Amino acid sequence: MRIKIRKIMLVTLLVFFYMLSVPQAQTIVNPDSSLQIILNDLKGTQISLLQSQEYAKENSTSVKQAEAVYLASLGVLRRERGVFDPEFFLSFNYEDQKIPTASFFSGATVLSTQQTNTSTGLRLNLPIGTNLELSLNSTKLKTNSQFAFLNPEYDAFGAITLRQPLLTGFTASARKDLKQAELNVESSKAQYDQEIFKTNSTVEEAYWNLYAAERDYAVQKLTLERAEAVLKEAQLREQAGLVGPNQVANAKTFWAQQRLLLIDREEELDNLSDQLAVLIGKRPGSGSARFLTIDDPPANFPIEPLDGLIEYVLKNNLELQAAQKSVEIADALVNASVWQSLPRVDLVGSLTSNGLGGTSQDVIFAEDTLRSSSGGSFGDVLSQVFKRKFPGWTIGVEISIPIGLRSGLGENDRLEAGSLSAQQSYIELSLLLEKQVRTSYRELLHGNERLEVARDGVDAAQEQVRIGMIEFQNGRLSAFELVRLSEDFAVAQQRYSLALVKTVKAAADLKQLTSGYYPSVEKQ
Repeated sequence: MRIKIRKIMLVTLLVFFYMLSVPQAQTIVNPDSSLQIILNDLKGTQISLLQSQEYAKENSTSVKQAEAVYLASLGVLRRERGVFDPEFFLSFNYEDQKIPTASFFSGATVLSTQQTNTSTGLRLNLPIGTNLELSLNSTKLKTNSQFAFLNPEYDAFGAITLRQPLLTGFTASARKDLKQAELNVESSKAQYDQEIFKTNSTVEEAYWNLYAAERDYAVQKLTLERAEAVLKEAQLREQAGLVGPNQVANAKTFWAQQRLLLIDREEELDNLSDQLAVLIGKRPGSGSARFLTIDDPPANFPIEPLDGLIEYVLKNNLELQAAQKSVEIADALVNASVWQSLPRVDLVGSLTSNGLGGTSQDVIFAEDTLRSSSGGSFGDVLSQVFKRKFPGWTIGVEISIPIGLRSGLGENDRLEAGSLSAQQSYIELSLLLEKQVRTSYRELLHGNERLEVARDGVDAAQEQVRIGMIEFQNGRLSAFELVRLSEDFAVAQQRYSLALVKTVKAAADLKQLTSGYYPSVEKQ
């Protein structure tokens, strides 16, 4: 009997000294400091939100793809502008022929000729559809014919030719490809800039998800430490005969559940770190398994009028502007196709100038000796051309009428349908953006209230656990009931983390939707 009494007294003393242990008191009474200690002990590579966004801008595949599309559009614009650049041309052709003849007037039994043809000049397409060509052509002819008055003979002529489409030309159709390229550049630039905002928002959301996962892990580890404390105390109280084995079993079951949940939380933490690493294109430092956040979410954000935000988004969202450019491109092609479906009527004209020269030869015909008075060097021939000593000009109209006009009208119908589709896509995007703004705005509007309520829930759960621990130690509360209070505290902490992150993510979404207009806390 004395041995049994001594055993009970010994166990009671052990429970008493265990209750006085400082770490346990800190774990129960001051969970915030305990959470911070656990967070500080986490191993990994620390990274800030700004660093994450900078890495993403440098390495994000979606940003690089948008940049590639933008650069390609610049290349197309340069190509289409080049269509209206002057074009220099030059051709040279040498011909050597020996032709048998049967006519006396050929001047030789076998006529031998060496002829050199050259052509040079400039071509130019104007944005109104005009085709201009300035050319200079020359021919040098040497022959063995006895009847050649000039040998070698130089011929030259210059011409300025013009072709102006009267119906299918002018700016509507002639500039359609250039207009499309210009609008494509504006559209792809807007999409590229918006993709940067989108990437920043996506990275920010992933960053705060990782932040919440770290808090959840710390809460779970703290819950596990409480489960261990409850289990140890239940075992000691069982040894003292103060509780039955069922309470020890309850405490042990709770401890096992929390141990499994901690493993799950750690896996979730690593998975979210991997997601952030994929987004920013960078892995944690050598020897580190994960990234760790170092920034804290802002406590509150400025609330602006909803109607003003929606109006701003509909006017300035870069993705919506890109969609508007698509509508303008479709309309430009429709406008051009109207002109191109008409009959083709071209005004054609030219100004010409001719010159002739060469080395004069005596030509004996019967008993007469004849000689040309048109001799002169090649320079003299060019002088005749440039001075328009022998001018000429032409003017005319060419008309081409497709019977039925079905090809042009069918293309016009197709492009009008494309324009209608682009307009509907623009309207659909406008409605979707407005819906997203309203959703994010509501989450932001209730953010402060949500955080306050969640914080109150944490405080209340913390107080429940504190009181419950006292009652458990005094034998007025079972281990099962204390376990339920600890679970409530863990859930309250997780809800607080969720509320904290949800508000920040809503602000990030608004910043993306307004293409960077929505002010951050740092700007206030």
